[in-house]
Amino acid sequence: MFKDLVEELLMDALAKREDLFLIDFEILADNTIRVILDGDDGITVDDCVYISRAIEHNIDREEYDFSLEVTSAGAASPLVHKRQYNKNIGRDLEIKTKQGETVEGTLSSVGEDSILLKWKTREPKPVGKGKVTIKKQAEIEYGDIETAKVIIKF
Repeated sequence: MFKDLVEELLMDALAKREDLFLIDFEILADNTIRVILDGDDGITVDDCVYISRAIEHNIDREEYDFSLEVTSAGAASPLVHKRQYNKNIGRDLEIKTKQGETVEGTLSSVGEDSILLKWKTREPKPVGKGKVTIKKQAEIEYGDIETAKVIIKF
């Protein structure tokens, strides 16, 4: 019952803010509510406060004892929602496929069913000594992605 109430409040708040979307939601055994959010344009502290208040201000503390954590998906967190790919176009990703392959490249485009990664690689010349730079690309369907992470460069 408590989980249903929290989930309803959360979904109502997200429905009013279509730029935000849910990455993860759980209620632990000690009534700790954990909400992880992301947004089409990133996430701000004000966005987290908005969701937190939408939940906390509508639950009777006399009836339920709980703690609430509302956070953003971290920069090093895997991409788990299709909408996260859109905001990362132009960034480098590391994709591990369900077939065990690892592909690193720049996210070039995002489609309804797949993403397109592009990268350059050095390969031996077909004739003679030395190497030549080759441009490559791979279209990867969402269903084939085991994990996807943004490669953070400093």
